[in-house]
Amino acid sequence: MSQNRSASSAPVALSDEQMQVRVVWLYYMEGRTQGEIAEALSTNRLRVNKIIAEARRSGLVTITLNSRLTSCVALEQQLAAEFSLNRAIIVPTPEDEELIPVLLGQAAADYLVQLLNAGNIRGVGVGWGATLREMVRHMPSLRRPDICVNSVMGGLTHGIEINTFDIASDLARQLNAECSYLAAPIYAGSPESRTAIIRQDVFESAFRQIETNDVIVLSIGDMTERSLLMRYGLPRNINIEELLAAGACGDVLGQFVDKKGQPIDHAINRCAIAPELEALRAIPNVVFASGGLNKAQSIAAVLLSGLGNVLVCDEDTARQARELALHLRAGSGS
Repeated sequence: MSQNRSASSAPVALSDEQMQVRVVWLYYMEGRTQGEIAEALSTNRLRVNKIIAEARRSGLVTITLNSRLTSCVALEQQLAAEFSLNRAIIVPTPEDEELIPVLLGQAAADYLVQLLNAGNIRGVGVGWGATLREMVRHMPSLRRPDICVNSVMGGLTHGIEINTFDIASDLARQLNAECSYLAAPIYAGSPESRTAIIRQDVFESAFRQIETNDVIVLSIGDMTERSLLMRYGLPRNINIEELLAAGACGDVLGQFVDKKGQPIDHAINRCAIAPELEALRAIPNVVFASGGLNKAQSIAAVLLSGLGNVLVCDEDTARQARELALHLRAGSGS
């Protein structure tokens, strides 16, 4: 009798399949630790660990992320691989498109903080626009007197708060950093005037500072009336229709590019008081933060240009920009 009682109280050996199913259920569904599972199933942690690993490899367990961010992460990986980006940061597109600059500004601020915390950042250049204004608003207060924040392009003459001067000074204030300006309008009156301006000592010094930046954060302009440059910055003798006829689909640093990201042949590009676009290639971190479907074509152009290595964008716009860029790259676009 004692032998029978002993036999009946012994643990029943589970088949390999039963053991697998029980282990993965307890681990993934009930949240048990490997130690708790080993004790419950009268085995050891090493075996439990092996079963969990094999369940993933064999397909017994598959993991699906139920999150709005899942598609964003997948798109980030595609963009980085297809356009040789160091990083793509994609946020869900909000129902209210007016919130796009806010969300992108916050994401750009988070990324800039990551770069600053990683060290070796001494110069930060900024352009202007609503998204960069939001980036500054979302920047935490830091103490980085070793950094110089500088504007990398001339500004609008209307003095609105999204101008390059205000963005540079406000960002420097948040970082407790030094600040320098490219104190000039975005466009000179002629290419000859630009040459004369940038040869002055103060501007030569400003351009040398820009060339030594470790990070430059820029927006991308489009060719609609929603663009601040279109509304407030174009010289009086130049209009949108003229630029469109020359092939422009958007601008970077006040210089207009075509659908393939190449500068258009127009005098306005030679009047911009900003570094030439090719100079961006020498900067270690060039971050483009822009979104909204009205900018999809111009963002696609910048992706094709290879001028930047980080893109901060909303999902709907980034997806459309990617499709446009791939279409053009394949040679089927016009």
